[in-house]
Amino acid sequence: MKKFINVKDLGDLKIAVQEALEIKKDRFAFKHFGENKTLLMVFFNSSLRTRLSTQKAAMNLGMNTMILDIAQGTWRLETQKGVVMNGDKPEHILEAIPVMACYCDIIGVRSFAKLENKTDDYNENILHQFIQYSEKPVFSMEGATTHPLQAFADLITIEEFKTKNRPKVVLTWAPHPKTLPQAVPNSFADFMNEADVDFVITHPEGYELAPRFVRKAQVEYNQNKAFQGADFIYAKNWSAFEDVHYGKILSEDMNWTIDAAKMNLTNHAKFMHCLPVRRNVIVTDEVIDSPQSIVIQEAANREIACEVVLKRMLEGLK
Repeated sequence: MKKFINVKDLGDLKIAVQEALEIKKDRFAFKHFGENKTLLMVFFNSSLRTRLSTQKAAMNLGMNTMILDIAQGTWRLETQKGVVMNGDKPEHILEAIPVMACYCDIIGVRSFAKLENKTDDYNENILHQFIQYSEKPVFSMEGATTHPLQAFADLITIEEFKTKNRPKVVLTWAPHPKTLPQAVPNSFADFMNEADVDFVITHPEGYELAPRFVRKAQVEYNQNKAFQGADFIYAKNWSAFEDVHYGKILSEDMNWTIDAAKMNLTNHAKFMHCLPVRRNVIVTDEVIDSPQSIVIQEAANREIACEVVLKRMLEGLK
């Protein structure tokens, strides 16, 4: 595996999930794979679960790890081509990337959407420059438009907790006081459309996701109707995708908050969220603190998802 930015990079999804479940039984079984190999984790944005889970996965495989926080102890990087560099960014990413690649074998990159220009965000300029100029395997630790490690962990979690062969999985928009990108819901939809689930997306009008991620999913604008009979509820806020409103908050309707009454409409559904979560905005305390909540188990599977990806990349280096 040379890159990991979407579900297609994993190949057969059932095989990938089974590999994850086997690794979870003994996460140190392949610790010799990473001997004398180094992972570089490059963060343009803050992180908790991604930073810890990725480093732990690399350690499980016997890898050395290096962490670089851009603009915090490093030079600020210019990321646009053709600019006159007479401002506050003394180094260009075009030189920085091959230099970084000199010191490592695999690179993970985290670079969020700026939510200012949809074309710039959806071109994934920073991530693709690492893929193009590093000549090393590169995986996304969350990009401007996708978060595949999170979605892979979500799928592993659903596989562990499902009680029927084809569960109903609902991705629901929920309110939030800040503008958030579409990366998590995009990747969740990307993976669920390839998984053996009955997949529904529910949100207020105006919050439609990009068609290439929605694909065959059922879109339902009535949240209560969407929740009926659901086996898994995945809550997440995102800002508007359409050009005229891109990156904007169109609604702060607290009626979309996930509460016990809504969960009672489901088939004893499990509650999921990528974290961090705004309590009593996205979801009530009553729901997230209930036995139906599997957000911690979901977060724990971030380690396993990343270990599968790193293992496959290390296999490709042999």
